[in-house]
Amino acid sequence: MTTFDEREKGYERKFQHDQELAFKAKARRNKLLGLWAADQLGLKGEAREAYAGDVVASDFEKPGDEDIIKKVAGDFARKGVKLDAARVRAELERFAAEAKRQVGPKP
Repeated sequence: MTTFDEREKGYERKFQHDQELAFKAKARRNKLLGLWAADQLGLKGEAREAYAGDVVASDFEKPGDEDIIKKVAGDFARKGVKLDAARVRAELERFAAEAKRQVGPKP
């Protein structure tokens, strides 16, 4: 194997690793949002965890974040929680930073 081939394999491994970290961070972000939303809805225990799982699953409906925002904001509206889609979007961004910190490379 030449130096070029070794370098190419290294880049491929790094790309794969980066993609795995991005997927884990997004899933973690969605779970954190789901747990926060469950708290806003007054859910406790197993119901809280189940709701967070539903939020994570809702992200697989369409590309992008709108499906998860629509789900949480819709659930809030149905339950009379006075938090809109803009607030959900802001929380999603906040949890994105937290999730990256939690699943990112450790020093």
